[in-house]
Amino acid sequence: MADTALVLGAGGVTGSAWETGILYGLAQAGADPTAADLIIGSSAGAVVGAQVASGALGLAELYELQLSDPRGMTGGRLGAAALLRYAGAVLSARTPEAYGRKLAGIAARSKAGITAEERRAAIADCLPSSDWPERPLLITAVDAVSGELHAFDRSGGVALVDAVTASCAVPAVWPVATAGGRSWIDGGVHSPANAQLAEGYERVVIIAPTASGNKVIASPRSQADRLAARGARVEVVTPDPAAKRAFGRNPLDPSRRAAAARAGLAQAAAHADAVAAVVSR
Repeated sequence: MADTALVLGAGGVTGSAWETGILYGLAQAGADPTAADLIIGSSAGAVVGAQVASGALGLAELYELQLSDPRGMTGGRLGAAALLRYAGAVLSARTPEAYGRKLAGIAARSKAGITAEERRAAIADCLPSSDWPERPLLITAVDAVSGELHAFDRSGGVALVDAVTASCAVPAVWPVATAGGRSWIDGGVHSPANAQLAEGYERVVIIAPTASGNKVIASPRSQADRLAARGARVEVVTPDPAAKRAFGRNPLDPSRRAAAARAGLAQAAAHADAVAAVVSR
């Protein structure tokens, strides 16, 4: 088995902020999981994973950025009609891949509020480096044709910004992304954490802003249980009640970012001992 993996899950703008607060709080408590041998990021976690793995900014700086004025950031929202179509996809799909294809269809029929070029530029503004880090980093996205999960890495010939843009392409909110000659939607469509990609690692920390799955996609906790059944030591961190209140009802609302980051920082201490027990060598 390889050693340590850090899994950063999906959860929108508030999810990214909360994850950053959690990571900063864990580091302050002496339980920093960001030195992991592999970082896996999906959607919100793709942004945070790329930021952390680049090493260009420390956790304190990344946390302070989450507290900055969000004016100028483009927010989004899943409308009632889109939510109904999502629910229909859950009811009719039998596999994560079928669910992915159905959501890709929803994305293709929806009009995004910004262009693909504008969305790519917004993601680029979030990344402290345009280059893939030397450290192992996987960025997930779902193929819009097959519905299958894909993990981008530095060897795949796709630019980091394009991989992260693909991972964050929420169906019916943001445009379908193009990278490597293929079309992509949000990596969180396959599952909120995609922690199965950490199989083979002895120690796994999963930080998941979205704690639940549905009848076709696995929850972070169920994926953690499978990893543990195969011999891994696993710790899962999901939002506590205060964090959920900080998120509000719309995870894509930039005005909730600072509150979500502070909630993550406040929550981290409760998980520090358990995370330290997993990551300590």
